[in-house]
Formats: sequence, C-alpha cells, structure tokens
Amino acid sequence: MTTGHPIFKMAFAKVYPMYIQKAERKGRTRDEVDEIICWLTGYSTAELENQVEQEVDFEAFFAQAPAINPNVSLIKGMVCGIRVEEVEDPLMRNIRYLDKLVDELAKGKAMEKILRG
Repeated sequence: MTTGHPIFKMAFAKVYPMYIQKAERKGRTRDEVDEIICWLTGYSTAELENQVEQEVDFEAFFAQAPAINPNVSLIKGMVCGIRVEEVEDPLMRNIRYLDKLVDELAKGKAMEKILRG
C-alpha cells in the first residue's frame, strides 16, 4: 500500500499550466511563475522545462530539485484553509509553499516580496 497524498503521484506537468493560467488571468506572466518555481526549487529555467517535458510527478519534482530555497521558512499564511508553515509532511509543505507563492503572484504582490527579498 502506498502512503502519502494522491497529489504526490500527480504529474507536475498537469498542474504547471494551471499555475500559469491563474497568474495570467490576473495580468502576470509565465516568466514570473517560472521565476517563482526556480527560486523555490533551485531549478534553472531549462531544468524546469525538462521536468515538465518528462512529466515527473510532484514527488520526483521536489526530490530532484537542486536546492529548496533556504528562505522558505519565511513563507507563511493559508492555502486551502491550511497554514503552510504548519504542514507536517515535507513534500506536502513544499507543494503548499508553491501554491502560496503562485497565489501571492496572482494577488498582485511584488516579486521582491514573493521571493522574500
């Protein structure tokens, strides 16, 4: 029996376009979404594109990430009614961090603040 949430085995490539659509509906860009993802994971833009093309699942996407940004502890707040900083499972917490960053982008927050600059 597998453990963990079903999203762990979902292809990152299936959710990635939704992140972009959410941002674009609010006047933001794909490049900004990519910048956020690269900031969080340490992937280069080319590495990110490769992960999308390979259709890796979220578990592999985060397991293969070059380096989770050391400033992720500064990401606080609610996503889907859950405080991101209180999520126990490290993989789910990383997914929620990504959701939170995309939410902030869609809400018009400045990139410097999103990237905890």
